[in-house]
Amino acid sequence: MPASRPELVEDLVTLGVRSFKVLEAMATVPRDRFVRHDLTARAWENVALPIDCQQTISQPLVVALMSERLDLEEGMRVLEIGTGSGYQTAILAQLAGHVWTIERHDTLLCQAMARFAELNLENITCRLGDGSFGWPEEAPFDRIMVTAAAATMPQPLIDQLVPGGIMVVPVGGTVFDQKLYHVRRFDSGHESHAFLDVRFVPLVQE
Repeated sequence: MPASRPELVEDLVTLGVRSFKVLEAMATVPRDRFVRHDLTARAWENVALPIDCQQTISQPLVVALMSERLDLEEGMRVLEIGTGSGYQTAILAQLAGHVWTIERHDTLLCQAMARFAELNLENITCRLGDGSFGWPEEAPFDRIMVTAAAATMPQPLIDQLVPGGIMVVPVGGTVFDQKLYHVRRFDSGHESHAFLDVRFVPLVQE
């Protein structure tokens, strides 16, 4: 039997997700609308799945943990680097005031925008392009989420956080040494710490 939405949420709780707001968002957003049609039966499994352009829709546990670590509050301005299928974007849109999201693959961005329209997600603004330098015209942001692995800590993105702002970003030179980092900006710099081993597609700078 295919996994169901309630079963996935139960799994997330068992695996350590504690934020009620994040769990509610994970239960609300229909992941089956963001996967390929031939993989719809697997939409509620706690696994990453392939999408177009040789990219993936992230494992729900990783989506939940990244969202939880952002510590989002209503009304916050969020920048997302790497729209992908749009699933993580839709989760963020449930938790924040507005999400600005950047995707370098036109095919993926068009698909994601169509899904946002179908789901009446009106607090998302999209851009096609290189996300490695952020979105300076809209900065600063309360929170930044990066869903592709940077080779080194991306200072241009840190600079677009408000003082006290948080970024969650995978960093690593190869898929075998990537770690998720929680980064907080201060007036005098920033602090970061790794909290999870991950495997993301690389953040490509054009």
